Amino acid sequence: MSPARDDDRPGVFVVDDDSHLRTLIGSWVEAAGFRSVELDSGEACLAALPVETPAAVLLDLSMPGMGGAATLDRIRSHHRHLPVIVLTANKDVDTVVDLMRRGAYDFLPKPVDRTKLVTTLVNAMERHAMAMRLATLEREAAGRSIPGFVGASPAMRELYRQIDRVAASDISVYIHGESGTGKELVARAIHDRSGRGKSPFIALNCAAIPENLQESELFGHERGSFTGAAQRRVGCFEQVAGGTLFLDEVAELSPGAQSKLLRVLQQRTIQRVGSSQEIEVDFRLLAATHQDLSAAVRDGRFREDLFYRIVVFELELPPLRERAGDVELLARHFVAQAGKELAGREVTLSSEALAALERYGWPGNVRELQNVCQRAAVTCEGDSIVPADLPQRVCSAVAQPRWVASPEPAAPQVQPPAPIAAEGFRVEGLAPVIGHLAPDPDLLPSVGLEGGAAAALTLSGMERNAIVDALRRAGGNRARVSRELGIGRTTLYRKLKEYGIA
Repeated sequence: MSPARDDDRPGVFVVDDDSHLRTLIGSWVEAAGFRSVELDSGEACLAALPVETPAAVLLDLSMPGMGGAATLDRIRSHHRHLPVIVLTANKDVDTVVDLMRRGAYDFLPKPVDRTKLVTTLVNAMERHAMAMRLATLEREAAGRSIPGFVGASPAMRELYRQIDRVAASDISVYIHGESGTGKELVARAIHDRSGRGKSPFIALNCAAIPENLQESELFGHERGSFTGAAQRRVGCFEQVAGGTLFLDEVAELSPGAQSKLLRVLQQRTIQRVGSSQEIEVDFRLLAATHQDLSAAVRDGRFREDLFYRIVVFELELPPLRERAGDVELLARHFVAQAGKELAGREVTLSSEALAALERYGWPGNVRELQNVCQRAAVTCEGDSIVPADLPQRVCSAVAQPRWVASPEPAAPQVQPPAPIAAEGFRVEGLAPVIGHLAPDPDLLPSVGLEGGAAAALTLSGMERNAIVDALRRAGGNRARVSRELGIGRTTLYRKLKEYGIA
């Protein structure tokens, strides 16, 4: 019985070469409320694990080819907490002790008793679920973040959750995001938190390798297999040896390399260039690109069958412009780091410089922000970075207003007044916003608005009006107000104090 992808019942792998017993046990599993996935060998079990991580495995000990003990070892090396219940006709004490030492949850003697099997299966799954839930609660209680990441925005918290979720399995992961969003950092985090964390991690940028050398780099080559092959080379798939291979910019692989990669993912064997020998490889594949891989498939630049082998689980990395509040956290982190490591002194960010950083759109994402902060920390004259220390493109950026849908009926649009220039007058932070907001008469002071007085009051009162109105819509949530108005929290707090708004 094959996996039912639209069935949300917990899946149980029933692994036995005896088709009659396999079908019988599968029917018991189904009757108990679980979904049976019947597999006839240890090899079939290992091939199915990257596609689906079951809730438990019922594993026959004596099978032709890869036996139950060897299969158990392979399962345990990548899925440390997955309950494996071994079915065996061998009741020898030494055999039982060896199975438990290898990491089996329990063993059941053949002929298998139905009641005992279902009871053991339920207990194993409940114990596993409790252990995983406890680990999650402990992480949440300790406030543990993922090493190397800085960010507390909702988008990043969701990314942390997805990384933890996918790291526990061994499926292929496709990481998609704009340049500079940290795709390799995410790949390393998945590897470090997986069962392969102590094995090698190899990152390969496919775009940096000439097409004629891609196959050699991935699969290795034999001496004399092509001009310049002076000696045998071991490729990345052999080097990774039970670890994780990360293929960055995977869309840049040549058609020949794509074809061979598909075969490796299907067979888990490779052939070095210039050799006919099949070599078994053990690896987990993570892939990434900043391109639209679906579009590459439509254009015929990327194999569709390879696409579905790679994109088993997709992680979308948020661009920095969508990570509300994280610019300040990242900027302060990068400035402190650069001051210590590059400038040899403690460097801080002025509120004006921070406001400029928060207004900028960051097309280069976190990598661009880090470079800007490092440059400013090294070149600033004092111990505090001011706007003059930042690149012109950052200082000249204009914040765009951020709108939050209101449940109230939309009011008629009011055309913004023409800009008013006054020498020495400065509106900091909210200038781009107030030109697009009409004043709320209920919030303005009860004075006549005639002629020039109206214009003056609009300039001084409209900024306060924008803040008060946003606070009212957000129910006092200042973080939401900061996001809606497109200003940094530091600027918002200063304005709240300046206008006497509680």
